[in-house]
Order: sequence, then C-alpha cells, then structure tokens
Amino acid sequence: MKKTNTFILLLSLIAATACGNNKPASNTDTAPKKFSITEKPFGTADSLPVTEYTIANPSGASISIINYGGTITKLMVPDKSGVLGDVVLGYNSLQGYQQRTNPYFGALIGRYGNRIAKGKFTLDGKEYTLAGNDHGNSLHGGRKGYDKVVWKAEKLAGDSSLKLTYNSKDGEEGYPGNLHVEVVYTFTSDNSVKIDYTATTDKATPLNLTNHAYYNLSAGKDSTILNHELMLAADNYTPVNDALIPTGKIEAVKGIPMDFTSPKLIGKEIAQVKGGYDHNWVLNKKDNALEKIATLYYQPNGRLMEVFTTEPGIQFYSGNFLDGKLADTKNAQKYVQHAALCLETQHFPDSPNEPTFPTTILKPGETYKQTTIYKFSTK
Repeated sequence: MKKTNTFILLLSLIAATACGNNKPASNTDTAPKKFSITEKPFGTADSLPVTEYTIANPSGASISIINYGGTITKLMVPDKSGVLGDVVLGYNSLQGYQQRTNPYFGALIGRYGNRIAKGKFTLDGKEYTLAGNDHGNSLHGGRKGYDKVVWKAEKLAGDSSLKLTYNSKDGEEGYPGNLHVEVVYTFTSDNSVKIDYTATTDKATPLNLTNHAYYNLSAGKDSTILNHELMLAADNYTPVNDALIPTGKIEAVKGIPMDFTSPKLIGKEIAQVKGGYDHNWVLNKKDNALEKIATLYYQPNGRLMEVFTTEPGIQFYSGNFLDGKLADTKNAQKYVQHAALCLETQHFPDSPNEPTFPTTILKPGETYKQTTIYKFSTK
C-alpha cells in the first residue's frame, strides 16, 4: 500500500512540474507588446542615405518618418471599429517627395514657415533678401528649405522617439546665423504624435518651425475633407491680401466663414472664402502654455484628432492647390482639390515685417522651444 501511494505521489509531482513548465509559455503568448522602431532604406539624397523609421506602439498603431525633410510618410491609427488606416497624404518613394510640385507633404518646415512678403526683412538695421519662391514672396524657407535636406537621425531609448538634427549655415537661403535645430518625434501609447522643437543660433535670426502634414481622417475613403468637422479655439485671425500675405490687422471671426469656435463642417462655408482656407488663426491661449486648440472629426468612421500646442497661431490650409496631378502617390490616389488639410502650428506669417505681431527673432544665448501634439482617438 505504501508503494502504491508513493507511486501516485510521484505521478502527481511530475504532472505539477509539467504544468509549471507550460505556464511561462502561456505567459509569453499573452505578454503585453512593447514599443518598437524599425528602419528600412528609402533611397539617397545629396549623396546621403535616406532611411524610413517606423515607430509602433503596443496597440499596433504606428508612424513612419524619413530623415529627408523630417517627413511623416505614414500615420496608421484606428477607427471606431479598430481598423487601422493611414491618415496622411504621401508617396510610394523618395522620388515622389522630391518631385518639383510636391506641396511639402509631411515635412518639417524652416527656417521660416509660411510667407515673408517680397522675400525681404530688416533686422538690426540690415536688409536681408530671401528667395522669392512664391510669386515674389518667400515661402517655407526658400527654394531648399528644411523639407529638402537630409537630417541626422537618432533612435532614442525606449523605442518611442526619433531625434532629428540639422545644422543650418549662416547665409543659407539668405538667413543670418548658424542655426542648430533639433526635432524629436515621439509616438505615445495613446496614439499621440508629439513634436518637440529646439533651436539655438549665433546671430539674431527669424525662426518659425512647423510640420506640414496633410490629414484626411477617412484614410482614403473620402476624396476630400469637406465632410470633416473642424473646431479652432480662436476668436480672431489675420486677414490676407491676394498674395496670402497678412495685412497686419487682427480681426474677429464672429459672423463670418472664418468662425470655427464651434465645430463646423469644413465644406459648409468654404465657397464663401476666396481660394479656400489658407489663413492664420490667432489662438485663444496663455503665452507659451501647452493647450488644446483644435479638433478634427470624421463622423463616418469616428476618428478624432485633437491638436495641442505652445504656439500662438495655427495655419489652417484646406488643400486648395491640390489638383490631382501629383505622381507616385500612395495607392495611385488622385489628390484632388481639398483632398486633405493642414493644421500648422506656428507664429504668424510675415512677422519679421509686422512689428505688432509676436516676435519671431531668436537671439544668441536664447533657446527656441515649442511643442505640438496631434492626438488620435475615436468617438
């Protein structure tokens, strides 16, 4: 009897040990996923390798960025059914981003985002002349702005951030000062794209950095953004002349098509705005505080984008100049007029020539800092 009991006990111990050995395998199968950064070659520019970096969060959403122009090439976020979709416009290859007519898809913009009238400004008694690459005005840093250079890329610890660095030389595109720029893209577990900008200079210089991603929350299902609902926390905007240069005035949006203080379909009054929306809104916010200043919502699939920034203004551009002719687009899509929109957090256009606007002059010994967040969710 004792031998029988001993044999049964031995079998029980073996069975328990076997179950114990299976347990870690089960835990491994259900272990929470982590952040990751993968990379793949994306061509060559200025004899330098271009790489596409993809940051994925634990839920499987992801952002892809190339070091050419610091450009966001893909942004995969879920809809209300959990289906991932790419919500930014872009191309299949580097050649697409290098085509002459590329309207800055996804790129970092500098040294001065937006327009400077007649390509000229005066600083400390000296007049500087810039490239007149937009009907005689200077646009987005000139002929070869930061959107067309190869940035140095560095994957940061934690696998959720990519740091991009660029040294802009004194005199580049007509701007004074050697400027050191750092931009850190972080993709978070709650599907937020956080962009931290830092810069220093050895001479006083105008500086206005931003990102120029084109968003369509339908992820290619809707050919335009006219059925997107937009809210801007801005009681005022800066009206412009026919060349899209601010007149220097700041005017109220109440009672006119520029009023997005309550959520409104973009297509509702766009026909009343000559050329479409391409204006700077003066944000209702406190100084450099990081605050939510915009929402974009696409009801058919429930995607919601919230925008937070430390900047004083935002340029809402409704894709007016898109005409369906761009080559090498994703899935051969025709990016027609209003196919997407830009929400570029910024200082005001032409500020170097408008002393009543918030200053954009960075001086030696100072550090330029700004943060913008695009947070994606559903409702």
